[in-house]
Amino acid sequence: MTAAIPKIRLRGLRKSFGPKVVLDGIDLDVMPGTSLVVIGGSGSGKSVLLKCIIGLIEPDSGSIEIDGRDITRLPYRVQAEARAHIGMLFQAGALFDSLPVWENVVFGLLAQRKLARADGREKAAEFLAQVGLAASVGDLSPAELSGGMQKRVALARAIAARPDILFFDEPTTGLDPIMGAVIDGLIVDCVKGLGSTAVAITHDMASAQRIGDAAAMIHKGQIVWTGKAEELLDSGNAMVDQFTHGRREGPIQMELRR
Repeated sequence: MTAAIPKIRLRGLRKSFGPKVVLDGIDLDVMPGTSLVVIGGSGSGKSVLLKCIIGLIEPDSGSIEIDGRDITRLPYRVQAEARAHIGMLFQAGALFDSLPVWENVVFGLLAQRKLARADGREKAAEFLAQVGLAASVGDLSPAELSGGMQKRVALARAIAARPDILFFDEPTTGLDPIMGAVIDGLIVDCVKGLGSTAVAITHDMASAQRIGDAAAMIHKGQIVWTGKAEELLDSGNAMVDQFTHGRREGPIQMELRR
């Protein structure tokens, strides 16, 4: 029986900014149709990892395979085509303040000429309905929305192109526990509905267990543990246990800035 090819496969991924090493040889597999949560402290390299995969940051070395193809070795146009199948929910939503909600939701479809502008409002309403928002929300500006509603709109935009891969950068940051659980539920429903592969980075352990099938911890630019998301609070790994239980004492020590 042939082993399944990972949807995303990272090998030896490295990235530095000047003398600061952020990613120090990342090896990671994400299997098709699964959700991986990546945990780790602030500055551990989580966001840089995602930005390397989606092409916002160019890694110094290593490989990024999607469906078995190392996209770092492909021509830029082919890389862009491969990454066009990725949807992203940014930490702060990253909505365009100057555009109404409906145009934010279908922005990518309009930009890629996959949707006529005349059909934009109606199509946006379909995606807004999938995240529990009324069509009338489409005519509002992002500034008129609560934090939870902004997250929902950003999620609607992320799923609009029916992506094969979805990335979530701290999806529950700034939300109260109930709204956080609502957003997590919507994420799970959207991922399953699309049949997508998902990667989420988070500090929220409740969120990590609701979203994830598998989990990985990154510390000082390296993967120090992988396992099932349901094992996060009882991993048997000293670093993971300290982080997930919020203990001051343990192998992870806060570094002082000099």
